Amino acid sequence: MNIRSISSLVLGCLLLSPHFAQAAETATLNQTSTSWVMTSIVFVMIMFIPGLALFYGGMLRSKNVLSICTQFFAFAGIIGLMWITHIYSMIVDTTGMHDGTFNLASFVGGFDKAFMHGVTDQSLMGDIPEYVTSVFGMTFAMITPAIVVGGYAERMKFSAMVIFVILWTTIVYAPMAHMVWGGVGSAMHNWGVLDFAGGTAVHINSGIAALVGAMIIGRRKDWKTQNIAPHNLVYTFIGAGLLWAGWFGFNVGSALAANASAGLIMMNTQVAACAGIVGWMIIEKVLDRHTTSLGLASGAIAGLVGITPAAAYVGVFGAAAIGLITGMVCFYAVTRLKNVLNIDDSLDVFALHGIGGMVGGILTGIFASPLLGGNITGLDFGTQFIAQVIGIIVTVVYSAVCTWGIFKVIELTVGLRVSHEEEEKGLDLSDHNERAYN
Repeated sequence: MNIRSISSLVLGCLLLSPHFAQAAETATLNQTSTSWVMTSIVFVMIMFIPGLALFYGGMLRSKNVLSICTQFFAFAGIIGLMWITHIYSMIVDTTGMHDGTFNLASFVGGFDKAFMHGVTDQSLMGDIPEYVTSVFGMTFAMITPAIVVGGYAERMKFSAMVIFVILWTTIVYAPMAHMVWGGVGSAMHNWGVLDFAGGTAVHINSGIAALVGAMIIGRRKDWKTQNIAPHNLVYTFIGAGLLWAGWFGFNVGSALAANASAGLIMMNTQVAACAGIVGWMIIEKVLDRHTTSLGLASGAIAGLVGITPAAAYVGVFGAAAIGLITGMVCFYAVTRLKNVLNIDDSLDVFALHGIGGMVGGILTGIFASPLLGGNITGLDFGTQFIAQVIGIIVTVVYSAVCTWGIFKVIELTVGLRVSHEEEEKGLDLSDHNERAYN
């Protein structure tokens, strides 16, 4: 099995062909790979809570830090139940899919596995229990909408958040995950898009959704008029460190095996994070004359976002180049592009995840070539560049249009935004009747 076919196994979307399905029936459990994927699940959960919660919470004002924590735990509970009822089936069901053929099944799975129909403790996906691969995929589904809410933090109703995560995970995330990881006959596979662990389905998808949400909900009432600086950058720094550590579960776990490919993915993930820090540090020092802790933490995240689609396809120096370039581009997006757009993306989700995912996706198609240390034999730069751009455009358009529609439905029903008085008081008190600090 080559590296590209391994990437198609991510998120438990493993029934890629009749040949594989027959092989799965006679496969025996691989205890080593199973143990690694189970460990990766723990890494991704730590990456989500408390990693992302601390990373985001530290950048908020103290009156809103608990709101993020509360939202994330609510998301985990809701998505966990949605996963077993219909989301898992919408991602992994391959009924009607054929290599090179575009139909509805290329864009979203059906409901053959709704309510975990047909899945037992004896079911294997490849040589790993299906329950294990399913829980691994569940962690991706949990963290992706959590990334989104950073774009409009400190001003959206909790009730609206709950409705958003239910609709967005079903309408946007599940089809995107199927398109990317559904295997032979899925849309991205048919186009030839390279995306190992979620540059499109996770990062570009969440970045665009965050931007759309920030535009529709509007700016915070104090934005550019009062000091809304992060209340605790130590929290953010700790969160970034947990995200970095958790990313090994995110990327390396996506190989669904403890083998040589997993070793390459681990090295690439580590190198890209380091290069992202250095890229951000250089450009920040040159342009802004200082180096900040928040900047270096953001650089690490940028490098990790950039390598996510490329981790299994590029060589070590390709990973370094991707991390370095993504770190520099994301610095520009956070510090310059944001002011040009004049949109209050509270925690720079679009700049880090949206832009970083796009840069990483395009560079994947370049550095995957053996001429630059990659391992995709016969890669044609022009053809692959077009495929990567198609993947990005489809993700941007689908995410933007569907997210816009979801927000408008919520706006016309329960409403999106808290009142000015509630925003001034802070969501910790107004929504949850709690204080982080007493």
